[in-house]
Amino acid sequence: MTDYHKPALLEETLQGLAIKPDGCYVDATYGGGGHARAILDELSEKGLLLAFDQDPDARANLVEDKRLLFVPQNFIYLKNFLKVNQIQSVDGILADFGVSFHQFDQAERGFSFRFDGPLDMRMDQKRELTAAKILNDYSEEKLQAVLKKYGELKNLSAIVKRLMAYRKEGEFTTTTDLKTALADLVPVKHEHKFLAQVFQALRIEVNEELVAIERFLEQSVDLLNKDGRLVLITYHSLEDRLVKNFIRTGNFQAKQEKDFYGNLIRPLEPINRKPIVPSDDELMQNKRARSAKLRIAKKAA
Repeated sequence: MTDYHKPALLEETLQGLAIKPDGCYVDATYGGGGHARAILDELSEKGLLLAFDQDPDARANLVEDKRLLFVPQNFIYLKNFLKVNQIQSVDGILADFGVSFHQFDQAERGFSFRFDGPLDMRMDQKRELTAAKILNDYSEEKLQAVLKKYGELKNLSAIVKRLMAYRKEGEFTTTTDLKTALADLVPVKHEHKFLAQVFQALRIEVNEELVAIERFLEQSVDLLNKDGRLVLITYHSLEDRLVKNFIRTGNFQAKQEKDFYGNLIRPLEPINRKPIVPSDDELMQNKRARSAKLRIAKKAA
């Protein structure tokens, strides 16, 4: 469904997966199904695609295809569901991280500061923690830690004090409440960036996004066949740093570990040294892909 979410870097993604017609692949972030449809087009009747998505809205975009097995769960359960389906290994894994543009455009989900909506931000509606609960219940110290770690914001002390002062007068319930609370702190000519960082920090905390990415990457390595491809699209520096470090070193701290002979120990081999970014032609068609970065790796021997 193209109006749900235009898949970023589609051709580059397919090239990165190096699809074998009879192979088994995983689309860890099904969303609107754009990438999945393109993968299915490359598979033979013997091929198989497993698709994960925790957002109930993704169900509306499902392709009727016997080669597609849809799992309505977060990709942190990747290994468990492959085991349930008696799949030991796969030839390629794709993940397009971040929030879909469809989710951003739904005011009732609370992901975007462009709309007035509830401070929700849950990708999985079964989760209990919402952005409102964070703003209303977290201690000053814990709230500051979230904004620092996941928003990389400056002037943190002033931001948190303003939030604490606002909630003394009443609860945070809507995105407008949050914008109103911070109105005097928004930098001139940088309103979009400032609010995007605040909303990003809350969203990552609500969904435990970075923890999920780490667990997913660790599982992916175990599930890939030799020379199997791992294709990852990120949209902000925190995601990209995790992906880059893991591909290069096999860990998230970028520690260069060596074996007895002095050779680097890493389970993956980078295919592209620098991230692939959208072309000018793609950006003309899909401006929302401007922050996308694609990294490709293959399973080492």
